[in-house]
Amino acid sequence: MSTADSMTDLLTSAAAGLSGERATILETLTKHRMLLRYTVAELSEQDARRRPTASALTLAGILKHVEGVERGWVDFVLTGVVAGAEDWESQAEAGDERDDFALDDADTLETLLARYAETATRTDELVRTVDLDLSHPLPPAPWFPENGTWSARQVFAHIIGETAQHSGHADIVRESIDGHKSMG
Repeated sequence: MSTADSMTDLLTSAAAGLSGERATILETLTKHRMLLRYTVAELSEQDARRRPTASALTLAGILKHVEGVERGWVDFVLTGVVAGAEDWESQAEAGDERDDFALDDADTLETLLARYAETATRTDELVRTVDLDLSHPLPPAPWFPENGTWSARQVFAHIIGETAQHSGHADIVRESIDGHKSMG
């Protein structure tokens, strides 16, 4: 079976029983998650922590960040709260950088991938069931409009954007490590 056939099977099964907007959300999330997982596949722990570019990004750090962002925004859909968001505004004013990419000893590729799979399962179930118009006020942050709100639909679009953007970053980092490319 070709990679294209495998991708088609994966996307079809992700949105099984759905059509329209929900199917599109799930298919798109599935595709970009698969690209990120493929990019980190068959890496050593040492290579997953390497910083081969001018950026401070590592493949394990990118994976940790993407999983955490997805989990945090799913929590927002469910509760109206993003953990840690209460500090965003003060951190931005102070010029402090959040380091969602920082790794500790427990952050192995195996544990990060397992956590990402759990988060993806939780997100996918929410995409299937939640009222896409359910909205909550956004936490205060310089990058959000004052008194803004996001619907579940907007949150899922944001998660897709984050995953796609960081999958691209990961592809560049991986290619710098060993020449492996996610696509092309």
